[in-house]
Amino acid sequence: MAPLMFFLRFLFFLSPVLFLMISTQSLAVEHWCSNDKGNYTTNSTYHTNLNALLSSFISPSNNGNGYGFYNSSYGENPDQVYAIGLCRGDHTWYACRNCLIQIVQQQPEFCPNQKEAFIVNEECMLRYANRSIYGHMETVPAFPLVYGNDVSSSVDGFIQKLRTLLEDLRGQAAGNGLLRKFAEGNANAPNSTIIYGVAQCTPDLTEQVCSDCLVGALGHIPKCCQVTQGANIINPSCYVRYEIVPFIDPTNIRPLPSPPPPLTVIIIVVPIGVSVVLIVIFFYICLRVRRTKKKLETRKLIPGSDNTDEIGSAESLQFDLATIRVSTDDFSEANKLGQGGFGFVYRGRLLNGEDIAVKRLSTNSGQGDLEFKNEVLLVAKLQHRNLVRLLGFCLEGSERLLVYEFVPNASLDHIIFDPTKRAQLDWERRYKIIVGTARGLLYLHEDSRLRIIHRDLKASNILIDTEMNPKISDFGMARLFVPDQTQGNTSRIVGTYGYMAPEYAMHGHFSVKSDVYSFGVLVLEIVSGEKTSGFRHGENAEDLLSFAWRSWREGTASNLIDPTLKTGSRNEIMRCIHIGLLCVQENVADRPTMASVILMMNSYSLTLPVPSQPAFYLHRSTGLDMSLPSEYNSGATRSDRSKSNSVIVMEYETFTEPHPR
Repeated sequence: MAPLMFFLRFLFFLSPVLFLMISTQSLAVEHWCSNDKGNYTTNSTYHTNLNALLSSFISPSNNGNGYGFYNSSYGENPDQVYAIGLCRGDHTWYACRNCLIQIVQQQPEFCPNQKEAFIVNEECMLRYANRSIYGHMETVPAFPLVYGNDVSSSVDGFIQKLRTLLEDLRGQAAGNGLLRKFAEGNANAPNSTIIYGVAQCTPDLTEQVCSDCLVGALGHIPKCCQVTQGANIINPSCYVRYEIVPFIDPTNIRPLPSPPPPLTVIIIVVPIGVSVVLIVIFFYICLRVRRTKKKLETRKLIPGSDNTDEIGSAESLQFDLATIRVSTDDFSEANKLGQGGFGFVYRGRLLNGEDIAVKRLSTNSGQGDLEFKNEVLLVAKLQHRNLVRLLGFCLEGSERLLVYEFVPNASLDHIIFDPTKRAQLDWERRYKIIVGTARGLLYLHEDSRLRIIHRDLKASNILIDTEMNPKISDFGMARLFVPDQTQGNTSRIVGTYGYMAPEYAMHGHFSVKSDVYSFGVLVLEIVSGEKTSGFRHGENAEDLLSFAWRSWREGTASNLIDPTLKTGSRNEIMRCIHIGLLCVQENVADRPTMASVILMMNSYSLTLPVPSQPAFYLHRSTGLDMSLPSEYNSGATRSDRSKSNSVIVMEYETFTEPHPR
């Protein structure tokens, strides 16, 4: 009996190890390496960029988009590498990462020197190329994998049920939104057989393109496997799978965020007389006039609103003013959260119990329309855990309201610059805020279907949620680039002094590197707990960047560290100071991209370059938060101040707006 008990205890303690061994032995089943797209040599720039990119994919800090989708790029043309990873929709983050680790480990064996490859196993897929692959449907190659034997009886009934199930799943997966295009289900076939199925696309595809991709995948089934007990058709952009035994765990499927409830008007007509009919017709006409009026208002304010899809998308987010008034107690003083450059922000609660933050644009502010158009069109299309989520908007009369998710811990500046509150931010939390902000910027610059320059990244525009995750907010000054555009010029300078890159503040040139500069300033503020303007070291007053640079040159960079930071890795803190100084270099080309910044934070084996001197063009002590809230019409140089003496607008005749290339 004793040996048996010992053996059972041994198995109990060994079982987690056995499970891990089993779970990591699911080798890639198929791969495709394109010799037509070019090859690279060992230790070449492309090889180095590929290794760096794949390492970032499997980093413990990389959570993709939070729903099993990974998209990134690394390097500069012509050696830039683009990659996409996708895990099955029911996978946890841990299982997804393990799956991608297996594929990354096998990549050198399968595709040792091809610049483009597609590697899959039954749980996840990885593809990379020397060209942009985000948002592009690709159905070649297609790998059909067959499971089990042929169906032995009631074949026609089985095929019919299978076809109906997979067609159903195709529609569900395609319509599941921007974060995850995945659907699962089952159907009862003859002879008490249950068919289990899934359909999934990479979420960078539109609904129609995803549907088309799945139609192509389904087209392979009659050729290879419609009478088998299971099959998996995988191509680079989508796949379908079915079996007669369960193969997914529905309890692991993370629910998607709920969209705001649509406003539904139901008119019931009871034929009890001509008078009732006339009343119904009257109200119907009034309703149509009201809707037409709202649509015209939307067309006036939303650029490019001739596009029916854009108008429909915007209108689906529209709230009634009455709903907002009720939720905020008619914009009561008690619900006021703060004041920005364009009006007040109020806390509210919808009837379904959801807390919201309502940004009420000033009715007498001429610059409000521009910010309103930007935020509605840009933010509504952006979905990332490190960006604040726009729930909707309201346009009634002179009211222009933006409705956001409520983020309970307010903005970073209320914490990091408060002598008492910042002591609660240990290094682990500060590092989490730095990394999360970097991921949000990377999404804006490279990973979303739009390329967006924020242009006003600062501590007051970083909101902190209950788990201390950062969320980039306030897109009123953001600029949208076409995919191939890398920089632009403007005659209307907007942003906040101290965070503005020198080439932008002085010459109106802006690019993704302008945001990188602002990020570098933010990193140094988070490390030091001090504002970039009005920074004091002892009895001496100087700006934060000059002090950081002088301390770095003199080997005393530790003087920059906030004295309240009693714990945390000194090496990690010093590395962040180093990265911050790399981001604020005067030469635009010397600054890293946000993809490089993420890699520097994830890979300590990378040797960081030596930073050069930052720009000291703001060597003056103003003591003001000089937010530039709007882009006015171009004209002669001038300086306008608001009543609070905090707003300065700069305009130059010599620069023009950028044109898409």
